[in-house]
Amino acid sequence: MKKALLAAALMTAGVVAHAQSSVTLYGRLDAGIEYMTGVPQGSNAAGQATGSTNRWRAESGDWGTSLWGLKGVEDIGGGNKVLFQLEGSFNTMTGAGPGGGGLFNRWATVGLSNDQYGTFTMGRMLYISNGVWDFDPFGQSNWSSASLVRGRNWPQSSNNFAYQSPKIAGFDFYGQYALSNATSWNGNGTTPQGREAGAQVTYTSSLFQIRGIYDEIRNPANGVLYGPNPSAVNTANVGNGVFAASREYSALVNVFLGQFKVQAAYQAVRSAGAQNVLPGQPTTLDHEWGGVTWQATPAAALIAAVYHVNGNNGAGNATIYTIGGSYNLSKRTLLDIQIATTQNSKTANYGLNANNAGTATSTDNPLPGHSQSGVYAGIQHSF
Repeated sequence: MKKALLAAALMTAGVVAHAQSSVTLYGRLDAGIEYMTGVPQGSNAAGQATGSTNRWRAESGDWGTSLWGLKGVEDIGGGNKVLFQLEGSFNTMTGAGPGGGGLFNRWATVGLSNDQYGTFTMGRMLYISNGVWDFDPFGQSNWSSASLVRGRNWPQSSNNFAYQSPKIAGFDFYGQYALSNATSWNGNGTTPQGREAGAQVTYTSSLFQIRGIYDEIRNPANGVLYGPNPSAVNTANVGNGVFAASREYSALVNVFLGQFKVQAAYQAVRSAGAQNVLPGQPTTLDHEWGGVTWQATPAAALIAAVYHVNGNNGAGNATIYTIGGSYNLSKRTLLDIQIATTQNSKTANYGLNANNAGTATSTDNPLPGHSQSGVYAGIQHSF
């Protein structure tokens, strides 16, 4: 009898534990076709593009990154939970997985959560500069807020510790601190990442939302707030300088007006310790954008936005003008389209994509002073 009662108790405990834990598989597939003008071609002795052409290309991730992941939570009682998240990106068109970041290149975190005190996580995660996503009319699509800062707004971060506060009187706080894992605190060239840190404060009401973000990315080679010395690398194709290691100050706002959402942002990107900077390599950037989304019907949305950047040291300025929209076929599937053009000043050569700096054909940037235009149409399914 006692054995039967013990077995029943163990079975009951197992059922309770199972009911308090959950694991979710989720993902997103994005695919479409893209046409672009102002694509570089040819090459001179210095490796620089000498002409322009047009192209058609099957694309994955223009409207949103294709990804898959697992996330789980275990309720351990007393208002406390243990949670984890694993997430990696891939190319829907080819099936290829992520590159240098490994299988779970976007998220690989474990942590603790409490409804009263907030959430603490450790591991690899999207860097805090991705916090502009909620304030970008095109939600950090391929042609949006990351384009004119050459990907500065959407990196991932390893060795990270993060804290998310609960919301109090409309305010919430989020912070990250990532170790370089080098013997020098900020980085000394022995690890692929320097020290990174950032904080954001958000206020949300029914009428508007505002957010302030500060973050810094240190050069892994020497820990300074500037990328690799341009004189020591191939300047035909470098994603360096202010785009790679710098401080970023962001002020962002959403305004909710019935069917309309108006969004605007300003970012000051500043580097320090720059030496032997070549002409056209900026050490400061002023980046701003604004746009509006019209939710015409529960299924259909139309979007228009303008993004602008201005760099010092003769880097010039560029503006992206873009319109687009989406139509939800169901709760999980949508059709999307975006039409955009980048207009460059005489010395600038920003492309629609978040390309590395430089004038080599491999960067995919237009020729200096030239424009680049494109249209993308695709389908996206979430599960």
